[in-house]
Amino acid sequence: MYPQNFSNQIPEGDDHTRAVCGDCGFIAYENPKIITGSVIEYDGKIMLCRRAIEPRINFWTIPAGFMELGETPEEGAKREAWEEARAKIEIHDLLSIYTVKRISQVHMMFRATLSDPVFEAGPESLEVKLFTWDEIPRDELAFPSVHWALDHYRESLGHGTIAPHTNPEQWKDV
Repeated sequence: MYPQNFSNQIPEGDDHTRAVCGDCGFIAYENPKIITGSVIEYDGKIMLCRRAIEPRINFWTIPAGFMELGETPEEGAKREAWEEARAKIEIHDLLSIYTVKRISQVHMMFRATLSDPVFEAGPESLEVKLFTWDEIPRDELAFPSVHWALDHYRESLGHGTIAPHTNPEQWKDV
């Protein structure tokens, strides 16, 4: 992963093994990845995208993905909505922050609405649809965090700005 002059060691003053350059002492920190996305509503319906890529190809998800360098979580959520659904959205507030420890990810999900009701599948989606709550294909959702975000979104309906949700209790250490 690192050039040959890197070795795994515990740097002075640290308590974790890190990749350290033997020439200059540079420490190559490895940090969690941030996922950003939105539960997007339009006319009382929720937008879902059928995944065209692995993992979980053919399963439904909310528009979300890895943040890019140099963008805010909100900018990343807007970019993901465009990439996956060619949708322009208005972000209202932070819905949730989930931790998926086993894969070192932090998921930041927002509450959003479509700015313009025009959308179509982007390169990472097979199709994009608006679903009523009863139509959401629960058995075909791609990831646990999609279930959590949808459930937390529904709980937040009718509330103004909310305190962000976190992992459901039974999923605190996944």
